Formats: sequence, structure tokens, C-alpha cells
Amino acid sequence: MAPIGQIAEPVETRDALARARQRASLVPDLLVDARRVANNVIAGWHGRRRRGIGENFWQFRPYTEGEAVSRIDWRRSARDEHLYVRDREWEAAHTVWLWADRSPSMRFQSKAATVSKESRALVLALSLAELLSRSGERIAWPGLTDPFSARNGAERLAHHLVHASEEDEFPDLGTVKRFSDVVLVSDFLDTPEETMRRLDVLARTGARAHLIEVADPAEETFPYSGRTEFRDPETGAKLTAGRAETLAEDYRNLYTARRDTLSRWCKKIGWSYTVNHTDRLASEALVSVHTALSVDAGFGA
Repeated sequence: MAPIGQIAEPVETRDALARARQRASLVPDLLVDARRVANNVIAGWHGRRRRGIGENFWQFRPYTEGEAVSRIDWRRSARDEHLYVRDREWEAAHTVWLWADRSPSMRFQSKAATVSKESRALVLALSLAELLSRSGERIAWPGLTDPFSARNGAERLAHHLVHASEEDEFPDLGTVKRFSDVVLVSDFLDTPEETMRRLDVLARTGARAHLIEVADPAEETFPYSGRTEFRDPETGAKLTAGRAETLAEDYRNLYTARRDTLSRWCKKIGWSYTVNHTDRLASEALVSVHTALSVDAGFGA
């Protein structure tokens, strides 16, 4: 019972506050991990610069017959017997939106994993923020920050995350503009139809999304047998299986089908889909997403 003169907080409120404080205490360590991961892949990170209309010099390339003669750089061409064109770098207002799922299902961590799914998701998002900020990109977190460009972008995002309230809902992506990239890190355990419905706004806008599925190895292998109680972290619903091993094959088929459906859908509309396991290195996913971000999607064409 609460002391006289004080109002007792509901159990749900106390639990939410406790989780918020726990996440806040972990964020500084996760930022350190993110910078370490970023430093491991920085040698292969070249940003997403490309040729187009702008003021900054991009590169010299051989003149192609049919191009306007006014584009020839005569000073560079005078050095040898070839004609060269001076390309400029494309300069467009472009933003990379980052989001990591912090819903209850992301707190799962089996004995086979080295970290929870939530920790891995935040490290991946902050690592990308570090790399993109170093490359001069604009970054943002839906519902948390507006687009900004800063060398300490990962640190600024971490500061906002420390003070963010508990977030279980999928973000509102309605403010994302065309020509933006959106990196979403989650376990994507909802039905493929529900996930595609939520992301349809991006497909209609013309933004390009990159989905990173964070998976615990136990979620794929289903290493359970005998009498086992399963609890849904989102709803609290429970299921008791007398012989859990009899569910394994059907479970794995459903789990794989969900991933395959999402992956094919992303590929069909020009998006990328990457899977990162919590018993593997975070840098593996970063390299894959970096490649996807670097592919010219025709922006500014």
C-alpha cells in the first residue's frame, strides 16, 4: 500500500518506467558498440555520391560522341590526345530515415544469442547513423527527430533515444518524402500482409526502403521439446504444448514463409531485405545495407 498522501502508480506504468530507465542506461554502451562496428566497416564505406547536377566536382571521364561540346574540359583534354568531360556531383535534398523496433518482442534473447534483438537493432541503427553522418548525409528518426546533418549524428540520435518514451507502435511514415531512403530494423513477426500494409505509404510515395530483420537463432530452429509454455510478449497470451517438438516443422514452415513473402515483395518494388542473426556480427548486415544504399535508384534522373 502506498504511504498516506501518495498515489500508487499502476503496475503497467511502473513496468514501462522501469523498461525506459533500463534502455536509457544501455544506450551509452550501445553507442560505443555502434561506433566500434562502424569503424570496422568504414574502410569500405564510400557514401552515396553520384554524378548529376551540382556545383562540386565529381570526376573526369572520356567524352562520348553526341554530347554537347560545351561540356568538354579543354584544360584537362590538353594534357593528352583524348577529350574529357568534367562531371559534377548530384546535389539533391536527400534524407536517410532510421528506425529500430523497441516493441516487447524485441526484448527476446535465447541462450544461443549474444545480445537481445532490441540491443542489436539499436546498434545497427546507430552504426548506420555514424557512417551516414561521417559521409555528410542527412539523417532522421520518424517521430523523434527532423532531418539533420551533423558529424555527431549517432550521438544526437542516442541522446534523443535516452529521453524517448516507451515506443511499441510502428512509426508514422507519412512525413517521408520522395527520393528518401528508409532503414527499418525489426523482427517483422507480424503477418506479411500487415507489414506490407504499414509500408504501403512508402511504396506510394516513391521512397526506397531497406528492411533489416533481426532474428534470434532460437526463433529459426525452434529447439524446444517436451512440455513447454510459450508466451506472447505483445499480448501476454500463453500457449502450453505437451510435446513442443511436434510443432517444430509447422512452425519453421510458417516462419520461413513469412520471411520469403516479405523478401520477394521488397525485391519486386526495388527495396532491399537483409537478415541479421543475434549470434552473428552486426557488421555483416551493415555491409549488405551499405551496398543497397549505394545502388543508384535513379534519384534525380
